[in-house]
Amino acid sequence: MSFTFRCLDAAADAPLIHGWVTRPYASFWGMLSATVEDVAEEYSKIQSSGHHHALLGLDDGVPAFLMEEYLPAHSPLDQAYAVQPGDIGMHLLVAPPEKPRHGFTADVMEAVLERLFLKPGVDRVVVEPDARNARIQALNSRLGFRPAGVVTLPDKQALLSFCTQGDFQSARTARRGPSLHRPTSHGPNSHQPGTCDSTTDHSTTDHSTTDHSTTGQEASL
Repeated sequence: MSFTFRCLDAAADAPLIHGWVTRPYASFWGMLSATVEDVAEEYSKIQSSGHHHALLGLDDGVPAFLMEEYLPAHSPLDQAYAVQPGDIGMHLLVAPPEKPRHGFTADVMEAVLERLFLKPGVDRVVVEPDARNARIQALNSRLGFRPAGVVTLPDKQALLSFCTQGDFQSARTARRGPSLHRPTSHGPNSHQPGTCDSTTDHSTTDHSTTDHSTTGQEASL
């Protein structure tokens, strides 16, 4: 299994993403009633924002997940906690599986976090799942996130959680063991989300284990 990332094309990828975000399992993503046009419009805004950026994750070349990275200082989180230099926000939605694959969702999250922590200047990843979303909270904890309390955002009550690079490395070692940490080949990376110069922003992660719960890290859309 090999994960790569490419910039989301808001128009071209809208039908694919629409097919994910309108399924019941993705209810916390907040787009159940969206049309393809709504999806294209929303991600056009995200890609042009300068502080929020969406990528499509591929598993051996096949679209498998959607991730977003954003600067908390330019989001509603700016009113919810004291944003620190080096904080970066993340949303994650895994595609509906054709068949369950043990370990897959955690592998996806691990690859996303690895990519984020390789960005210059990133010290901490911030997530704000709906406080009712117990499944994503369990996954977050498994990958090193520590809850910091419930905060009120415009569209939800969210469980604010943080993951430092040290907590991530400890969690990854617990999952795989130190002997399974292999070097990873990464393409261009920057702390600044919202910049996507090409569709070849590749970060590649090889994983030998597999799990799949269809869990979504809901976005503040």
